Amino acid sequence: MRTVAVVAFDGISPFHLSVPTLVFGRVGVGGPAPYRVDVCAEQPGSLCTPAGFDIDVRHGLETLVHADTVVIPSWERDMPLSEDLRTALHDAHARGARIVGLCLGSWAVAASGLADGREVTTHWAAAAQLARAYPAVRVRADTLWSDLGDIVTSAGVAAALDCCLHLVRGDLGSREATELARAMVTAPHRSGSQAQYIPVAVPDAAEDDPIERAMVWARTHLGDPIDLDGWARVALMSRRTFTRRFRDRTGSSPQQWLLLQRADRARLLLESTGDTVERIATETGFGTAVSLRHHFHRILGTSPAAHRASFQGSRIGS
Repeated sequence: MRTVAVVAFDGISPFHLSVPTLVFGRVGVGGPAPYRVDVCAEQPGSLCTPAGFDIDVRHGLETLVHADTVVIPSWERDMPLSEDLRTALHDAHARGARIVGLCLGSWAVAASGLADGREVTTHWAAAAQLARAYPAVRVRADTLWSDLGDIVTSAGVAAALDCCLHLVRGDLGSREATELARAMVTAPHRSGSQAQYIPVAVPDAAEDDPIERAMVWARTHLGDPIDLDGWARVALMSRRTFTRRFRDRTGSSPQQWLLLQRADRARLLLESTGDTVERIATETGFGTAVSLRHHFHRILGTSPAAHRASFQGSRIGS
């Protein structure tokens, strides 16, 4: 059983606190639980929340001594990191624990010094301020999460959910994470950039959204050649208008978005089937194994073979 220590503090949002406790605490419902989740605080007892009720925390920072994963689910930008918590994080990290900062929890990770000279991800709206406050770290606002192995950080609340599911996938395999995501009625994996969440024009629900229609069409035709002119016709637009509207809607170009969808489909096939790389390249529209390997590595930072092997190893280990 893996132990997950979730660090709470006075004034924490219950929603932020619920993300890691829900994801790690719900895995294995109906069977042996692969995780033990303990919520702790520097000063155990009653902690207030902005939701109008208090929470009772029974464990102190000694919980970090035996934790395999330490999660800081949130933080306040102007809240200093105490020396006790800094020491506990450093001791846990030195022992081999994985340190996870979700959303503004990346501020605590940056303040600890554990990420100096490395990168952290945080909510796009806080990225510039975090970079100014901690110039020793490289701050990213273009990813949903950043996994350095020992240090993991994520963007906002929904991305924190994605990040925790990502950790479950790495620990227990794709099938376990997919079943958990299905139970929570959420996507098992989202790829892409936070750029798609920076405020852009969103059509009213009652309106027919031609860009959404074109996106759905593309996802069902990933194995086919998709040229921009033909894709624009699905949306009943000119190529130029389609490109502009697509970027306004998603924060990326149609071609970039399509490559991400194809890489994500290839990732799922590598995890869930024994198909050859050549066959997967054909089914996902990359055409050749060489093209698939190139784009897969550029987007996901690893090779198809290494990605498949890592999830086969996760299943064996579980």
